[in-house]
Amino acid sequence: MRITNIEPVLAGGRYLFVKVHTDEGLTGLGECGAWAYQEATAGVLKQMEKMIMGMDPMRTEFIWNALNRNLHFRGSVTQAAVSGIDIALWDLKGKYFGVPCYELMGGKVRDKIRIYVNARGRDGKELAAEAKKLTDQGFKAIRFSIGHPEDENKRCGESFTALVTRVEESMRLIREAVGWDIDVAVECHRGLRPAEAIELGRALDPYRPYFYEDPIPDNPEAMEGVIRQCRIPVATGERFVNPIEFDSLMTDTDVRYIRPDMCVAGGLTAGKKIAAQAEVKGVYVIPHNPLGPVSTAACLQLDACIPNFEVQEYPMSNGNCRLDREMKTPFKVENGYIILPDQPGIGIELIDHIEEVFPFKGSYGGVHLHEDGSVVDR
Repeated sequence: MRITNIEPVLAGGRYLFVKVHTDEGLTGLGECGAWAYQEATAGVLKQMEKMIMGMDPMRTEFIWNALNRNLHFRGSVTQAAVSGIDIALWDLKGKYFGVPCYELMGGKVRDKIRIYVNARGRDGKELAAEAKKLTDQGFKAIRFSIGHPEDENKRCGESFTALVTRVEESMRLIREAVGWDIDVAVECHRGLRPAEAIELGRALDPYRPYFYEDPIPDNPEAMEGVIRQCRIPVATGERFVNPIEFDSLMTDTDVRYIRPDMCVAGGLTAGKKIAAQAEVKGVYVIPHNPLGPVSTAACLQLDACIPNFEVQEYPMSNGNCRLDREMKTPFKVENGYIILPDQPGIGIELIDHIEEVFPFKGSYGGVHLHEDGSVVDR
């Protein structure tokens, strides 16, 4: 069997799916995760097609090494392309042997995958009401974002004291709404300065947050200072694009949870390597998953076969994805878990002609400003 072509499929708000075709008619499905650079990544996919055309798709480790070690430049766009191809090759291999990918990566160590979902709201009261609604549906772990209020001119000018007070109040209201048997994580999306992150972490500590996600931008030395000076377990790494970055993070800091993204960090091949690095250091894995069905399916395959899995981000339905309408057979969710799919490969099929049902719109982010006109991190 030989690779004949790589087909990029742009769809929806920010999807770039990948189909790897072969001369035997077998096709593998993957997804690329550099979601603000979809068209650029699609171009890279066609360049990589020239490198691996005619290769045996069963040689996943060889192809992963070839794409990672023979490119002159590196970065999120190229790694997203590598990731999409790698996931598709694992999907293809699983289909060839008639087994889920996790069977080819050591076999499953669990039957179902614990998930967390996002509570959304404009203020603490709305967040608490949404959190209560989700827990009433059976979810045992939720996450809320600290948010970044803007004025009428779209400027972010919240003071240090106001920020800490507002988020602490939101956490208090959520905890009162859901009780103490529910895990509540806090998402900062790299929007805090180290001093803010430390003080907010101390303020939130009495409410026992599950984890403190991306409190500051990706700076291992500054992150270690945050970790050392507040007691909440930190989870970070969603923007990392290779196993080396994760090794540095786990070596140089006391991070407790890492967040590899299967669609940008190097696919399932990289995911297995990163999880093994973490396992020997006593660090647990919370895969990043902001996309849709293929990203989720790839995460589930890794979650199934690593001992140090913690919990899986599950996007459900929001402005960027509709898992219930994009897959031929949706995931089976029961009491805060996804029942592990047992179909071959990554275990799912997209609806036919998804690019026509959900035409590509693109999602490109933007520039966020402080009230004084300077750029703020997001």
